[in-house]
Amino acid sequence: MLTRLVADGPLIQIKIHDVRRFIAQLHGKGLSAKSLARVLSAWRGFFKFLIRVHGFSDNPCVGLRPPRGAKPLPETLSPDEAARLMEIQGDSALVLRDRAILELFYSSGLRLAELTALDPSGIDFVDGTVRVTGKGNKTRIVPVGKFALDAIKAWMEKRSEIIRPEETALFVGRSGKRLTPRAVQLRMEGWARKLGLERHVHPHVLRHSFASHVLQSSGDLRAVQEMLGHASISTTQIYTHLDYQYLAKVYDQAHPRAKRK
Repeated sequence: MLTRLVADGPLIQIKIHDVRRFIAQLHGKGLSAKSLARVLSAWRGFFKFLIRVHGFSDNPCVGLRPPRGAKPLPETLSPDEAARLMEIQGDSALVLRDRAILELFYSSGLRLAELTALDPSGIDFVDGTVRVTGKGNKTRIVPVGKFALDAIKAWMEKRSEIIRPEETALFVGRSGKRLTPRAVQLRMEGWARKLGLERHVHPHVLRHSFASHVLQSSGDLRAVQEMLGHASISTTQIYTHLDYQYLAKVYDQAHPRAKRK
């Protein structure tokens, strides 16, 4: 492959623009960013060898980076799948706790660390909001829906039965101590399996679903940015791609000129 960089010329004649041009050609033929990175790494190492052993004067691959790969879109649940996940059955303390956790994740789009760090004082039942401290130690206030507020109230009635006297956490485990992020992940995975959701469900899936569903309904990217606690709106813009995918799917299914044979 290296000999194709120059037409019938020796390797010592290869310059950085030759490598850059050939990388562009490979990219144009469909080679992925990861594959191009491996190619560049191999070439870079080979030219280091030529410099060390055969007296080459420079490495034409130094400073070159492969094209950026496309960022994968975040996984989301459909509105029906999300609603199904909220319908866990039972009235034990742990079931009520898990329902409150699921409802709060989906209602407010919290990060896992934000939810597990919550104390009851962070919930304002009058205003219907939750105060959380996110990345960069930044505090934000996010709306909480009625279903989530009702679920949290139901859990709070049972919470006193298992919580330790010195504990302040909103969500606690069987031991009465603050629930760990890993415990939340495992409980979510378990409920998803029981409910027959054929996908890996984790806290960030509900955060992504919250953002995608709010954006689909409102189209207000700035509001979604504020609720998610993103420092830059460019981070939030990935959900517009999800929204366009949804719109494209609806279009393909509904428009008579879009249907394919």
